[in-house]
Amino acid sequence: MGRSSVARGNAAEAATAQGGEELDLQRYFPYRLARLAEQVSLAVAEVYSERFALTRQEWRVLAILGMRPEIATKEIGPLTTLDKMQVSRAVQGLESRGIAGRKHHPDDRRELIVSLTPAGRALYRKIVPLALARETKLLGALTAEEVAVLDRVMRKLSAALA
Repeated sequence: MGRSSVARGNAAEAATAQGGEELDLQRYFPYRLARLAEQVSLAVAEVYSERFALTRQEWRVLAILGMRPEIATKEIGPLTTLDKMQVSRAVQGLESRGIAGRKHHPDDRRELIVSLTPAGRALYRKIVPLALARETKLLGALTAEEVAVLDRVMRKLSAALA
């Protein structure tokens, strides 16, 4: 028996001796899902990062801003899974490039309202067809029925975790 086989055997014995089951990370659903999400995110990033020099966080904020005339910064985080600091940096980056603008909320000067500039709207209109084409390409590996099932499963899991 080789040294690595002995090490694996000892690790398995240690896990069993501690009363725990073994966990094969490569088969562990949360890990596989996180890994797939990262792969998809990187595939989509090719659309906006190289050609438009946007970070993942900036892209998410841009996508949210593209769907509405303006939004309070505190509302962006929950819609994008970004924390306050990531939202702040992304908005600052977009603002410094003339893609977005910020103003104080008229009723609460502590709150900032963000909106796309005309240049930001134009950028959004350029990126969206490319992002949707990438989505179509990614989902092209599945049948229409599989896409529908995937959508239902994702909604169901999301609701169960809410």
